[in-house]
Amino acid sequence: MSYQRVLLKLSGEALMGELGYGIDPKVVSEIAQEIADVVNSGVQIAVVVGGGNIFRGVKASAAGMDRATADYIGMIATVMNAMTLQDALERIGIPTRVQSAIAMQELAEPYIRRRAIRHLEKGRVVVFGAGSGNPFFTTDTTAALRAAEIDAEVIFKATKVDGIYDADPKINPHARRYQSLTYGHVLNHELKVMDSTAIALCKENNIPILVFDLTVGGNIIRAVKGEPVGTIVGGFCEVS
Repeated sequence: MSYQRVLLKLSGEALMGELGYGIDPKVVSEIAQEIADVVNSGVQIAVVVGGGNIFRGVKASAAGMDRATADYIGMIATVMNAMTLQDALERIGIPTRVQSAIAMQELAEPYIRRRAIRHLEKGRVVVFGAGSGNPFFTTDTTAALRAAEIDAEVIFKATKVDGIYDADPKINPHARRYQSLTYGHVLNHELKVMDSTAIALCKENNIPILVFDLTVGGNIIRAVKGEPVGTIVGGFCEVS
């Protein structure tokens, strides 16, 4: 199965590569080129980016900071990442719009659903920043929300592992990778794919989630073409 409109969920950590903090411009350029390959193939792509490479609200709140304040700071970090990705994309000729759920009119468009869809239809990449604009919700949940709003056919959850396993493959060499999973299995077994709110939202709107390894070059375009990469959530339980 190939897709025509996808939503790519990038963690903030994906942008820092092997660095301990911040943004690795080389890694961002590589990700931008992969996104460009998708656009040049005629597929519409939107991106939700996290901010964990700069600030993690949950960690800060655990250390005593007010949770809502910490989450708002994290949202601002995601806008920094969104602007960085926009710059990398536009340097290689891919028109890109950043839409922020928190008003930052000098830096980004406000999030407007119809405008986002129109950008996609015109072949532009839309990068959603500032999460959902509300504290206590993760960028995973934002990805599920935006995917439903723009009628994306699938969420690509780009990670550093090649799918979902029945055990930690770094600890258990006999861990088996799932080829597909039901939403219920992920929720019932508390698998660390996305948070439960995001999974439930995807289940309600019948949006599959494809989990794959971002560090393997070409995986995004392979996923767009429907090639077997990673684990798909939304089907039935099958291990490889």
